[in-house]
Amino acid sequence: MADYDVIVVGGGISGLMSAMTLSKHGKKVLVLEKRKNVGGNCNSYDVDGFQVDTGVHAITHLREGPLRRLIDTYFDYTPVLLDHGAYYVRTHKGISKIPSTLKAFATFDMLPKMDRLLLSQTIAKAITQTTLGTELTHQSMYDYLPKGLSQDALYFIDAICHSLSGRSMKETSVHRVMTGSSFVRDSVPENFLEDEEIAYSYKALLSNHLTGGQVKEHLSVLTRFAVNNVGYSQAYPRRGLKSFLNAVLYSMSNSVEIKTSSKVSSIFTRESMVKGVMTDEDTYTADAVVYTGFVKDMPDVVDNLPASYIQELEGIVQTRSVTIWLGLDSKLPEFDYTGSEIWFKPRAYWAMPISNYDAQLAPPGKQLVGFTFIADESVPLVEDKKRMYNTILEAIPGIDDHIEMTHFQTTIPEKAAVTINGYFAQPRTPIKNLYLAGTDTDRRSMGITRAGYSVLELLKVMRDDHHIK
Repeated sequence: MADYDVIVVGGGISGLMSAMTLSKHGKKVLVLEKRKNVGGNCNSYDVDGFQVDTGVHAITHLREGPLRRLIDTYFDYTPVLLDHGAYYVRTHKGISKIPSTLKAFATFDMLPKMDRLLLSQTIAKAITQTTLGTELTHQSMYDYLPKGLSQDALYFIDAICHSLSGRSMKETSVHRVMTGSSFVRDSVPENFLEDEEIAYSYKALLSNHLTGGQVKEHLSVLTRFAVNNVGYSQAYPRRGLKSFLNAVLYSMSNSVEIKTSSKVSSIFTRESMVKGVMTDEDTYTADAVVYTGFVKDMPDVVDNLPASYIQELEGIVQTRSVTIWLGLDSKLPEFDYTGSEIWFKPRAYWAMPISNYDAQLAPPGKQLVGFTFIADESVPLVEDKKRMYNTILEAIPGIDDHIEMTHFQTTIPEKAAVTINGYFAQPRTPIKNLYLAGTDTDRRSMGITRAGYSVLELLKVMRDDHHIK
């Protein structure tokens, strides 16, 4: 008899949500995490009195997306989620809301008038094609853009692409930009465990849900150009990311056991069926194993994966990000907003003044702002960090007079970047009863939300394989 029903390899947010949901299906689950702490990129910690998150985060798709379904179905404790606010773009002129409607583009004076016209026409074209079922997943933004755009417009589009995929507009698809800008929205049906297929596209959403009395809620995608809200159904968790992590941990059933500082050295099999897991200290058997580490690294712990499968995993594209957290000695007028901002020239960043959501994240009267950059792989990281820091000083003149805490984080923000030709693994592997979950197994959305999508897909295939009911 096996020691556990399921062993989850990896105690990041994907692994923890997998363990929590499986435990609610009556499973005895063991989570093995190689680090001293669980949570991975979904965590917060103290730096000189400021509570920083592991990277800058906005939690998306909260109205109909995967986290809404997981929270409603499995969570015993729900984190307090604060409205994200608006998305802004910053230039030397100041900040302005990122345009997402026809009217907004017409008055968006951060770009020349001709750029606004051309971009409006391009978005209208993409929305129309998407509505009519044209596949834009493999069409790059670079190739899709009209000729004649100014360099500023190209910088702006490239910055948006970096924030949505971690890659340039040459590697980012039109579909990715449309979904990330909320013109096209993925949704999860209420009865996701009974549906044959979770909706991957707005076309699927139309066919699956508009017949269910939700016509008013799901207007034609074409109307988005007039009423779109980029910050639709997005939030930041009060008390920081660790509050979301704690909600998952507090929702665990007693049948979940978590072991930290337990690095998995081998996932062993017999006759192409998974049998258990070995660490440096112990051996554990299970009926099923869910691997939530970097799928690209899975061949290091599973010996008999097919060569063709290993080659596919090598097609996973990753990117590295650096977040610079600045603790400011006072609340600056430059950050008098809730939401996010993008600086797009000459070096793009994505920033959030998170202490504006919750003043307790910074000492009294002070402010905490995070700036996330995509690392330039062509230069040494030490040199690139200096460039990033100088970009902040250029974008917000005088900020250096107010900085009292500086903290750098280097992370792989997601286990797979959403690029045109990048590979994403499926929840099932060639080894029977060995499953995958995590941000390299689902390309929808970003961060915690993408992890949520992957967990729903895991539950579906494990139900289909009769591990859960």
